[in-house]
Amino acid sequence: MTKKFRRVLKRAVRKFRETRMFVRAMQSAFHPILAQIVPTRRCNLDCAYCNEYDKVSQPVPFDVMLRRIDRLAALGTTIITLSGGEPMLHPDLDAMIQRIRKRGAIATLITNGYLLTRDRIQRLNRAGLDYMQISIDNVRPDETSKKSLKVLDRKLEALAEHAEFDVTINSVLGAAILDPEDAFRVGERARQLGFTSTVGILHDHTGQLKPLAAEQQSVYERFRALKTPLFSFAHFDSFQENISRGVPNDWHCRAGGRFLYVCEDGLVHYCSQQRGRPGIPLDDYTIEDLKREAARPKGCAPFCTISCVHQTAMLDSFREKPRETLAGILDRRRRLDPGFRPPVIVGVLSWLFLDQRRRDVFGEVIVNALRLMPDNSRRKTTN
Repeated sequence: MTKKFRRVLKRAVRKFRETRMFVRAMQSAFHPILAQIVPTRRCNLDCAYCNEYDKVSQPVPFDVMLRRIDRLAALGTTIITLSGGEPMLHPDLDAMIQRIRKRGAIATLITNGYLLTRDRIQRLNRAGLDYMQISIDNVRPDETSKKSLKVLDRKLEALAEHAEFDVTINSVLGAAILDPEDAFRVGERARQLGFTSTVGILHDHTGQLKPLAAEQQSVYERFRALKTPLFSFAHFDSFQENISRGVPNDWHCRAGGRFLYVCEDGLVHYCSQQRGRPGIPLDDYTIEDLKREAARPKGCAPFCTISCVHQTAMLDSFREKPRETLAGILDRRRRLDPGFRPPVIVGVLSWLFLDQRRRDVFGEVIVNALRLMPDNSRRKTTN
């Protein structure tokens, strides 16, 4: 089997599994869509703005990590992300990815990319990794961040050549970044290599969010104008448009229910920036906890910058208000591209999901069909 054919096949299987995740999210309101889990708090870098690492922590024992992955799967979690610290410092990372896949979840990895080599990429391929995200903060390293394009470009080239998983490069804007143009340059390079490219907004050095300055806002608008698939989260996480201007968002955060952050101590938190709430051990977390915390209002929500929490909330928005959510996606796309015409699939989705009765009937049919279809790639990668 050629490398190109393997990539095409694995991508097709991923799209099938994503579809299964989406349809299940449309049918069920009480399972976690996404969980981030920390296998080690230690990191090989020390970026000035980061509060999610230390230099001394030992890796979480392998058997403990497997138990936590199994517990997340038992709660119905559909996407499990290994985060940190730097998760690639954990000696059993590949086996954890295999366990995530074996339990039927989508396996993703957030890494600084420093430890990537051709051999390491091949091992991640064999483990069955679905997605990798790397944040690149600048073009050249400085005292704020060593996560620079200059340092990582060879790593990115190796990923473009060998990775059979999808790669997202997140470039950043904010007070801590000296040259706002760096975000656009990073995004352009990511797209040249065939990766998905997104842009995020950092806190300043005091940990507070500030509106983007005029030059930063200009770069942000240019980035948004780049061509992106219609159903990319970049088109309907409109919360970021408000954040870039320092304007609060009016939304309901479902962290603790639809999104879970599990720290190295095995406690469930709302997110990486709200550790201690609710602070319940994952082993003791129940469906009642999921329902209660998803419903609980969060005072931090209006100025939240945690995009993955917003993204899970947007899926619930599509389930609860499909017509308004779809209209918002299309309107924002037309503002970016006045000549845009919706693809045929939009009409199909509109017919299936915008009518409550059809959505209930066809959603159940689709869910049952997807459950019956085997995931051959998962079986092969976990043997």
